[in-house]
Amino acid sequence: MKIAIHQPHFLPWLGYLHRMASVDAFVLLDHVQFERRNYQNRTMIRMNGAAHWLTVPVVQRSQQERISEKEIDNAGGGRVQRIADTLRHVYAKARHYREYAPALQAILEAPHAKLVDVNQACLDFLRDAFGVRTPLIRSSELAVSGAKADLVLEICKAVKADVLLAGMGGSRGYLDVTRFALNGICIQWHDFRHPDYPQLGPQPFVKGLSAIDMLFNCGPALLQQAPEMKAA
Repeated sequence: MKIAIHQPHFLPWLGYLHRMASVDAFVLLDHVQFERRNYQNRTMIRMNGAAHWLTVPVVQRSQQERISEKEIDNAGGGRVQRIADTLRHVYAKARHYREYAPALQAILEAPHAKLVDVNQACLDFLRDAFGVRTPLIRSSELAVSGAKADLVLEICKAVKADVLLAGMGGSRGYLDVTRFALNGICIQWHDFRHPDYPQLGPQPFVKGLSAIDMLFNCGPALLQQAPEMKAA
């Protein structure tokens, strides 16, 4: 049983989907604290040849709010819906825009009260487009506690995982391979190698964008061609 664990992101990047497609189950870490200026409520697209942020506005209350509790700031109306207008302006001439844009536009124009709702709807859209069938599990539905490595280990045990596919980012600083091995869990590191693909506008190529950049420009096929992970 190989799993990956990650916070829910808004229209995530290719590496997020590739890791999801590489495991038997993907745990959405939705019960932990919301992080400002992170990818939980924003993503990047390519606009005028450079990376540009798209942000879902959220209500700022306590700094202790969990991701599952975070509400969208709909004051003034249409703030999430305007993201669809930006995407239309940027990608209308992209080869696959007309094929995929209507479904995403419907999601962004629908009323959403909580951030997790719009994130889940967008993730379902991307999973369907890229053919990712990995089952999803919400951490808020598991009886787990703790933080960092302790929490990750509890989640692995709760879902009876024996392999954890971990990211190459901050988790490498606190995940102890030996400790997990003593608990019957092998850690593998997801070494995603970003593919280059044709993008609208002037070069150079901009990587690390939302998966919709590839989807609108090229369709979904290149994700399946990205190299696999390497073991710890």
